[in-house]
Amino acid sequence: MAGARTVFKALVGSMIGLAAFFCVGCETTSKLPPLKLVNKVDIPRFMGTWYVIANIPTFIEEGAHNATESYELDKDGNIEITFRYNKDSFDGPVKEYHPKGFIYDRNSNAEWRVRFLWPFLADYLVIDLADDYSFTVIGVPSRKYLWIMARSKTMDEKAYANVVDRIAAQGYDISKIQKVPQR
Repeated sequence: MAGARTVFKALVGSMIGLAAFFCVGCETTSKLPPLKLVNKVDIPRFMGTWYVIANIPTFIEEGAHNATESYELDKDGNIEITFRYNKDSFDGPVKEYHPKGFIYDRNSNAEWRVRFLWPFLADYLVIDLADDYSFTVIGVPSRKYLWIMARSKTMDEKAYANVVDRIAAQGYDISKIQKVPQR
């Protein structure tokens, strides 16, 4: 019985910690202006696999290698997401998560909410997107997290530098951006 209580307490503690983590990602800061979003996202074109080129990582992404985020539109117009990576090395154990995305602003399709843990929703904002959909940048209002993603495992260094400049102009601390190893 004591063992079951310990497991239950650990599970509840983990759930509370995850809930708190995802709520922090939703917080806005009154000192910062709202992030500027892209004007329009063509959702069918946005679907598919994106390679995480760089990020300001959440705790679950620390040490990620070969990180990808895949999107699939479901019959209700929501987004089935698969986030997958190898933990701590290219040959490390595969970690996989399946959050669900909800398009919040249907006019631009650039503002989503993502649910990792029910009932909590985190902001997911498309703040940069190449005209040819070769790369995108996802941000959160607090600027604590960020994802630079591309359709291929590498990104042209000049394009990457231009993206980082635009991210800095949005108020992100670019010194926190970490490249994600891809092989």
